[in-house]
Amino acid sequence: TNSGLEASPSLNPSKIGATKYTVMQMLPWFGKRDAMREAAEADAQVASTKVDATWLELSMRIKSAYAQYYLTSENEKLTQEVLELMSRLEKVAQARYAGGLAAQQDAIRAQVEQTTMRTDLVMIEADKRRVSARLNSLVARPAAAPLAAPERIRPLPPPARLVPADLEERARARNPAIAAEAARARSAGKMVELADLNRYPDWTIGLSPTQMGSKIAEWEVMLEVSIPLQQDSRRAKEREARAMLDAANAKQEAAALGVHGELSESLAGLEAARRTEALAASSLLPQAELTFQSALAAYENGKVDFATLLDAQRQILRAKQERLKAQAEARMRLAEIERIVGEDL
Repeated sequence: TNSGLEASPSLNPSKIGATKYTVMQMLPWFGKRDAMREAAEADAQVASTKVDATWLELSMRIKSAYAQYYLTSENEKLTQEVLELMSRLEKVAQARYAGGLAAQQDAIRAQVEQTTMRTDLVMIEADKRRVSARLNSLVARPAAAPLAAPERIRPLPPPARLVPADLEERARARNPAIAAEAARARSAGKMVELADLNRYPDWTIGLSPTQMGSKIAEWEVMLEVSIPLQQDSRRAKEREARAMLDAANAKQEAAALGVHGELSESLAGLEAARRTEALAASSLLPQAELTFQSALAAYENGKVDFATLLDAQRQILRAKQERLKAQAEARMRLAEIERIVGEDL
């Protein structure tokens, strides 16, 4: 109220009969604030793991795309080499036909084989453009931007760095999926603590000065206690919090088992690809090359037909393609393993 009957209305405290100020602060029971803070920190960590998972997924896709780009580039060069070889074989067949040592059918079959190889080359080039566009998009470049020919494929880590038990331990410590479920479990645990602490009252303190004119005339101190009387509701919330904690722990264990299963599968695939590559390089390819050289010499001497020579040439092509596929497969499996363990190997 204004201090004078004829005074004009005013919000100035010095011109009002009495002005009361109230300042209040709620004080949760000991431990409640810490539980809420730690639960919020755990929830924030869940969001952080999503960022980590996104980057690891992108890294894996780039590595896999590069391995496929290497495969298509090398397969293109290999097909061109085989096409040149078939051209030379056609000349051999024509020379033998001109000398009356072979049928014209041999030269025709060589031409048909070259046509087949050119068709394969068109498909390989289309596949290379598709992989190139994917790789460009993954590194934020225009899809049609030119890519340099891959100089080499990344080396595989030594077997000592691929011990399953060690990788499982690293995955448990760094995998974003496991980290996210662990953070959710910590948050659920703090919510259980908070539900238990809600059995105790919260406090509110207040300070209220009263101003008369331009002076503080009196002070009031307030103390408010919020007592949790609704026990049924509180107990239901406690049961809910514990059930959510059990579910979070189960999800954490399921995530760990799932990650370890993926890791085992990728390791098995990597080992199979590594062995296939070694077998193709050390046994299959040398044998195919010896078979071709023997068949070529025998054909030039009229001891085998042209079909045998073509079959020997196809064996070399298959052996080299198997080696290339195994190399690319091993690198793609390695990229999967690195995504799972959360770091490069």
